[in-house]
Amino acid sequence: MQPVTDLIAGLDEPARSVLEGWRSRALELVPDALEGVSYGMPALLHRGKGLVAVAVTASGYSLYPFSGQVIAALGDALGDLPRSKGAVSFTDARPLPRSAFDAIVRARRDEIDAALDRTS
Repeated sequence: MQPVTDLIAGLDEPARSVLEGWRSRALELVPDALEGVSYGMPALLHRGKGLVAVAVTASGYSLYPFSGQVIAALGDALGDLPRSKGAVSFTDARPLPRSAFDAIVRARRDEIDAALDRTS
């Protein structure tokens, strides 16, 4: 089962390229990430926990790092992009900066590692 790859394959352009770009970049940053489902969304998982998901929405895209703490901590890196406690929204006209995506993925990876290493 490859829920992220399957989702991307079913999209039209430009959404297909946008989501594939973010999937590829996340795998460069966290090479051991696996495809799966987290909170009902196709997502990349790190050590069995939701790392990141990017979804197509009616108004563009939403990035879900499965952590309100990560979004709050990186608020400055997100500039004026709309966000909630659990997601960052962006569009083709107002894209998510690569540096912000990288920071989110790395912060979430580190958060997962810290939580799981404490319980080991």
